[in-house]
Amino acid sequence: MAFGIKRNEVNEWKRKIDQGEIAFLTHYWLDDRFPGCNTVTKVGCNNLEKLAIWGEKYGLKKEWIDVRKDGYSHFDLLGERQREILRSEGLLDHIWEVHSSTRKD
Repeated sequence: MAFGIKRNEVNEWKRKIDQGEIAFLTHYWLDDRFPGCNTVTKVGCNNLEKLAIWGEKYGLKKEWIDVRKDGYSHFDLLGERQREILRSEGLLDHIWEVHSSTRKD
């Protein structure tokens, strides 16, 4: 279940993807299959080869891309790997405290 995300954040993520950029969208998310994870970052691009090459530098496999017919294909990042990748990408504003409703600056 996704929550804590604003329409303009989704629209901006989609705009960047439509322009062929690597785009990041982090939101609260709960799924019993992933205990201890309360956020997910979706990293998307409309160019699947570009997305796969981006993912390779973080050990992400091309087959892990959630290929979408709507054009918003993406990797889902969770847990410690999510935090490591966001730190490496300089996206500290996407890293949220576990039980906080605000982003960490």
